Amino acid sequence: MPRRHRLLLPIAASLALAGGAGAAPQAGQPAAKADARADIAKRLDIKVEDVRPSPVPGLFEVSSGAEVGYVSADGRFYIDGDVFDMGTKQNLTEDRRMRSRLALMAGVSDEDAIIFGPKAGARHTVTVFTDMDCVHCRRMHGEMAELNRLGIRVRYLMFPRGGPGSDSWSKAEAVWCSDDRRDALTRAKRGEKVTAKSCDTPIAAQYELGRQLGITGTPGIITDRGEFLAGYASAAYLGAYLEDPAATSAK
Repeated sequence: MPRRHRLLLPIAASLALAGGAGAAPQAGQPAAKADARADIAKRLDIKVEDVRPSPVPGLFEVSSGAEVGYVSADGRFYIDGDVFDMGTKQNLTEDRRMRSRLALMAGVSDEDAIIFGPKAGARHTVTVFTDMDCVHCRRMHGEMAELNRLGIRVRYLMFPRGGPGSDSWSKAEAVWCSDDRRDALTRAKRGEKVTAKSCDTPIAAQYELGRQLGITGTPGIITDRGEFLAGYASAAYLGAYLEDPAATSAK
């Protein structure tokens, strides 16, 4: 399921209950208020602070975590898509997502991550949501030495795709509760069994954070500029992308 649909579905349901998103406009309908955020928030059952004027007159921006959509000023029509400034060719929607991702990531401390960094100063830091059984996560971790050589610091957060109670969740807990988390994570990604005594972990919070960021699969990479890269990225690609995204065409 595309990542923006987690925002779209509950809003679509709210619109249907409120009278139908696809209903035809009624003749003589009064003009929308200049600031209709409170009315929109009430109609869609969301927080007022999640609604803001968009760059397009007559549309309001609606956000949930790092997911963004647009709604008409009367709260009846929802648009799932990106808004571009044709003058500058700038993706205004993605700019908003990037700012939202950075705001969400600001609440994550290094103490709640498993970090693999270069010995010298890092040129870039990426946060990677990972699953112990994910084939592409293992492939990416196998390039850690090269990632570090390129000056890329990797912060791992846990995103067991099976969710709470799954085998992948138990493996993540065992890694986190190990005395040497870096070694345990590397061994788990090699397919080795990792055991450790039970402890308090941040896995549930990290899993929820991933959901707020729109992550549905792993690896999910958040750059230090707030971009989101879904899936495996080679060390060579990631190094080039972090230096100049515009010059990087494809993985």
